[in-house]
Amino acid sequence: MKRFNWFLLAILFVLIPALQSCDDNDGYSVGDIGVGWATVRVLSGNAYYLDSDRYGTLWLSGNDVYWYKPVDGERVFVRFNPLWDNYEGYNLAVKLEGLRPILTKQVEELTSENEAEYGNDPVDIIQQNIWVSNGYLNVIYEQNIPLYKKHRVSLVRNTTVEPVEDGYVHLEYRYNTYDDVSDHWGQGVVSFNLNSLDMEGKKGIKLKLNSAVNGEVEIVLDIKGRSEVEDEVNFGGGNYLE
Repeated sequence: MKRFNWFLLAILFVLIPALQSCDDNDGYSVGDIGVGWATVRVLSGNAYYLDSDRYGTLWLSGNDVYWYKPVDGERVFVRFNPLWDNYEGYNLAVKLEGLRPILTKQVEELTSENEAEYGNDPVDIIQQNIWVSNGYLNVIYEQNIPLYKKHRVSLVRNTTVEPVEDGYVHLEYRYNTYDDVSDHWGQGVVSFNLNSLDMEGKKGIKLKLNSAVNGEVEIVLDIKGRSEVEDEVNFGGGNYLE
């Protein structure tokens, strides 16, 4: 697969095995652990469940993450102990062991009036770290960390160009450093909600971005209901995007 940037030679993921149990009738043990990407679905107040990309819907029968205030539609990375299959309409009942919120944004409209706000600075991303799962476009990035102001990353429809009728939804990944960089590098992740897009009859998404290595490129992304990604992202200790 073609790489956009040779800078990311370090491994971004730590492989995590899929859920296992000794026998389907035995249930799960305390040592069984699942990890993955999920979307928060708020029921009411602070009550919520998780819509996992890999495992389906997760009901929280136990929760060690007391500090988290759920935001409906927010993307998170979770670690959990599975308890039971097919629990009252949910795919799994789980005990939540850990949770990491992910910057979650909507698709925005780029116009001639607001184009400068989105910028178009080069991005450090390799192609396999951009994918669609469970209605979200996910991006793992390498970032020159700012000194003072969070950088801005956006997924936009560019209304300043003529629309292309080729069966794809055309989007652009825009990055604005505000000319504030530190020469210290970190990794992070962002997810974009694709639910506002009309994907009826579309083949997928064509995504244009300004690669730090290859200049302006366009990649094709398939639309999938769920991802088979099992890996744990290295968040690099902080999120320096807005």
